[in-house]
Amino acid sequence: MKKDSARDAVVQEARELLVAMESALLQIELDGPSRDAINAIFRAAHTIKGSAGLFAFDSIVQFTHLVESVLDRVRNEQLALDPRLMSLLLRCGDYIGELVDAIERREEDSEPDLPRRTELEASLNLLLSMPGDAAAAVAPGANPAAPSSIARPAAVAATAGSPGAAASNPYWHLSLQFNQNVMRDGLDPVSFLHYLRTLGRIVAIVTVHDDLPPVAQMDPETCYLGFEICLISDSSQQTLENVFEFVRDDSRIEIIAPHSALSAYGAVLQRLAQPSALALVQAWHVHGALSADELDGLGAVPRDELGDLVVSAAEIDPVVPLPRSSDGRSATAGGGRPRLLEERRAQEQKFIKIEVAKLDQLIDLVGELVIAGAGARLIARRRKDSQFEEATQSIHDLMEQIRDAALTLRMVQINEVFQRFPRVVRDLAHDLDKDIELVMTGADTELDKSMVERIAEPLMHIVRNAIDHGIETAAQRVASGKPAKATLQLNASHESGSVVIEVMDDGRGMDRDRILATAVSRGLTTADADLSDAEIFRFIFEPGFSTARQVTALSGRGVGMDVVRRNIDALRGEIDIDTQAGVGTVVRVRLPLTLAIISGFQVVVGNAVFVVPLDMVVECIDMPQHDGDHHIVSVRDEALPYVPLRELFDLADQGRGRKSLVIVQYGQQRAGLLVDGLLGECQAVIKPLGMLFGKVKGLSGSTILGDGRVALILDVPHLIHYTQQHDQHQMAHAPQLERSSMSES
Repeated sequence: MKKDSARDAVVQEARELLVAMESALLQIELDGPSRDAINAIFRAAHTIKGSAGLFAFDSIVQFTHLVESVLDRVRNEQLALDPRLMSLLLRCGDYIGELVDAIERREEDSEPDLPRRTELEASLNLLLSMPGDAAAAVAPGANPAAPSSIARPAAVAATAGSPGAAASNPYWHLSLQFNQNVMRDGLDPVSFLHYLRTLGRIVAIVTVHDDLPPVAQMDPETCYLGFEICLISDSSQQTLENVFEFVRDDSRIEIIAPHSALSAYGAVLQRLAQPSALALVQAWHVHGALSADELDGLGAVPRDELGDLVVSAAEIDPVVPLPRSSDGRSATAGGGRPRLLEERRAQEQKFIKIEVAKLDQLIDLVGELVIAGAGARLIARRRKDSQFEEATQSIHDLMEQIRDAALTLRMVQINEVFQRFPRVVRDLAHDLDKDIELVMTGADTELDKSMVERIAEPLMHIVRNAIDHGIETAAQRVASGKPAKATLQLNASHESGSVVIEVMDDGRGMDRDRILATAVSRGLTTADADLSDAEIFRFIFEPGFSTARQVTALSGRGVGMDVVRRNIDALRGEIDIDTQAGVGTVVRVRLPLTLAIISGFQVVVGNAVFVVPLDMVVECIDMPQHDGDHHIVSVRDEALPYVPLRELFDLADQGRGRKSLVIVQYGQQRAGLLVDGLLGECQAVIKPLGMLFGKVKGLSGSTILGDGRVALILDVPHLIHYTQQHDQHQMAHAPQLERSSMSES
């Protein structure tokens, strides 16, 4: 069991790192190379290799080692990160993902695609076999003279043994010895170190404890420690000195710029006791700050002992990362000044990873608790015991809070799906020779995890269709007066208890006449049918429906959009299209927030009880006077279509008195549900319908009531669509209906 858990942890971590690696590569393609992004990619590959090596997953270790070696040459500016190398690294990331999938399937000993691996390894080995002079090229946007450069000029190496020569060290070196009373003054030395991370990347930290007294003599409010720091930063020396403005007078703060005289580093070593000096030499040697010749010239450690210096990452860089603020930047107090350690700890967030199966089990148990609680409330009302009723009401209120908290645990950001599309759009645009900019908004919108996983495939089909069918080539766009670069937008938002996902493009739009002609030719409608634009565009969701003139690798066979519609229906969602020829298309998907437990409103029709999702209920009114021949009523001088549930489900009339109309809304559309009576709110635990009712239109699930009866949950989007289709021709009589209704009143 422990081994399986460890394997799952390796797989999950590797997938997260691959996502980060791909995101960094795509960001480089958009904004140009940066030192931090390249280092992030290298660290991701290195971590994947290290984790796999712990469990002897040799296949992924060997392949990732090649990728890491190429990235190391990129990091050392011996290879230019050009578009061809970008594409190669992205393909390598895809293959590492396949190797990770093989580990998850416990097939790590078999190769998922040997020819592909051979091709990728050949390309990687070719890059590694190129001489340094032939491969050396500064990546676009990089500054070879910047302090963050890690190249070692030949001139520096040639004079490494001379103390007066410039050192090859590309890092800033900060030698800090704080005043012993710094903590009594209300300042925490560690917060200064954290603030340095906002100005660059700390390569190594050596803690100097030469002045540390015996434990019995220690004063907890006295600072005995110093720090020797290697820092990569593009900041000026004045900026770095300003960090320590509050403590400069009483502390020793020395900042040595990159490539300073070798003697400056020798002076640092001379100030330190032997243990601290050795630790600093180790850090310089391991991180490539000073070469063996330079260290030998300083006389710090004999050359033959340098190879024995091994430093663990924990010894070199023990500082934990700063927590991030809501805008993604490192959080600091006092307008950018270092915070106190206590303030930092107070704002830290702790996370734990939980298996989805455990969350599902928790939701199921909460659902059963809700059903049991409803039964207890019903018994309390029947007994007319006020104390019992009060106790059950308190339990009910707590159960609602537990339900909401449990459902929140399953909510994840839809960014889990959105993050797949930058790569998809990049590759498809490249294959189709189109210039497309992807804009994503609302990626932090939350949705039930089970729905996030199931919405990925439908969205992928929609995006692929938009790129292939909707967006024109750059030449076509320029010819039609549009910008050469097309825009594809993904947007997610909450609206009326639902999540709305929109895929918008500024392409050619859909051809209404071609869609109608294709529908007529396939017998889906007749040429003289009076159809609205929305009804015509819905034909594209029919199985096998396609208007493509030729079949391509992406589309043209009529397979895809029918799958989209089927998957959206399975999620109790709705999809609609808004398009304009020559302007663009919007495909709008509307989904419920969760598929587990909902707040519902009970209604009775005949002897049957139905549940309407509460967030879709607008109001309940007595049924107005109406013309029995038309399913349209006047509500506040507006025509409202309604559906009589008794007729729709063929239920017996129980001869009840005045009936009620439940007005529901889904998106911008409204309709009424004619019922015999209202029973009030409830908590509905959604249960799937059996085979007998699975294909009945107008029902989306079932729930168990407190008395043990089964109530059916109404599919409000379908019912609203039904009223519009069934009564569309009656809307022409609405003005006359309104006048007659007003005259009667």
